[in-house]
Amino acid sequence: MAHLDGSLIDYITVYVGKQLFGIPVTVVQDVFEVQGLTTVPLSAAEVRGVLNLRGRIVTAIDMRIRLGLAEPASDASRMAVGIEERSEAYGLMVDSVGEVLSLRAQDVERSPANLDPRWQQVSSGVHRLENDLMVVLDVARALDLQAASAAA
Repeated sequence: MAHLDGSLIDYITVYVGKQLFGIPVTVVQDVFEVQGLTTVPLSAAEVRGVLNLRGRIVTAIDMRIRLGLAEPASDASRMAVGIEERSEAYGLMVDSVGEVLSLRAQDVERSPANLDPRWQQVSSGVHRLENDLMVVLDVARALDLQAASAAA
């Protein structure tokens, strides 16, 4: 991971709504299109359901709901970033997946004070890019749904 010696961190960039997020490549297992969701009764609002990805059961977490944004008109072309946390497979549903960016570890800044509290809760900092602000997603905190319901 990051060191203060000028090393680089690779991020997969994703958009949730109009906001750019970066997910460290080291935690990403795959990127896939969300298909065949089965809803889970009595689950948290962010849990859109489960799906079978190459024989593995993956819990789909809708990052729009997690971040307090309006739901998309449809799930038709939603993408997901596959990660594993505490031996469970998750798909973080996002609106689009971009490129891989290599950014200097020492350029990560603290999240701005005016960042929405739900967003601060899942962020480990920000990178100021030429034309955008990329929020670095802390995957473990994004998956802490108990903290999310307490903050809502």
